[in-house]
Amino acid sequence: MKKLNIRQFRYDGRQTFSPDVPTRTDPLYTDEADRDEQLARLAERIDQAQNRMHAHGEYGLLVVFQAMDAAGKDSSIRRVFRGVNPSRFKIAPFKKPAEEDMKHDFLWRFWQELPERGFIGIFNRSYYEEVLAMRVHPERLREGYIPANLLPKSDTDLWKQRFADIVHFEDYLFRNGFPIVKLYLHVSKEEQGQRLIARLRDAEKQWKFSENDLEERRFWPDYERAYADTINATATRNNPWYVIPSDDRLNQQIIIGHIVADLLENLPTEFPQETAKEAAALIRKIEKQDAGN
Repeated sequence: MKKLNIRQFRYDGRQTFSPDVPTRTDPLYTDEADRDEQLARLAERIDQAQNRMHAHGEYGLLVVFQAMDAAGKDSSIRRVFRGVNPSRFKIAPFKKPAEEDMKHDFLWRFWQELPERGFIGIFNRSYYEEVLAMRVHPERLREGYIPANLLPKSDTDLWKQRFADIVHFEDYLFRNGFPIVKLYLHVSKEEQGQRLIARLRDAEKQWKFSENDLEERRFWPDYERAYADTINATATRNNPWYVIPSDDRLNQQIIIGHIVADLLENLPTEFPQETAKEAAALIRKIEKQDAGN
């Protein structure tokens, strides 16, 4: 398999992300069969690296998916991680916060779903909604219970505070052995529109569509600005963003597979040497038992 340079999609604070970044790139596959073969090999790499991480027992990995509706989050999660041992893999989808969530700090419900060491955790949407959807719809802030005297005088100052809180949160996780892969699936409004129409024409997918999806499209420029500001404010060397051109779902899945496989393989993990020595001793015992029979 040809090695893909994932740095071309990486934003770590040394460069600026703009919504004008292309949502499509040259195909990395010749046809769907080639795509499936590449994904199968990437899944094997991810599984092997995750097995080593699990045996090592010191690291865990959090993968964050952020995107507009119909950008391909669910399909990418299904295809890229289909080979991962399900007993060491956890997906947490996040919707609008419930009443119980509003009684806690804005990161509380996300703490509850973090992976443990040796595991891969997937956030389908995440705490970034607190500086994306909330920014586009600031009236929702009034639904919370933050004391009025603690709210900054301007919403701009509030977003800066939350950006800082998120960066500290992610730095804390990184220093404790939990690096974060942050994926923004960058899709064009035109491509999203075609996917929503296709969804409405498919009897098995119509249930996924709601009037709210159509309403949110009215705020597309606001979301573009919110994503650009968020990525630029929270991209760091330890926890960078990866902006995935997502108008082509097949390409999207291959790119994500390479990013996750490369990062897992580059973790300083190994199978415990003690286990190998114990296994050799047990083999000798079994051979001795069989020789005695």
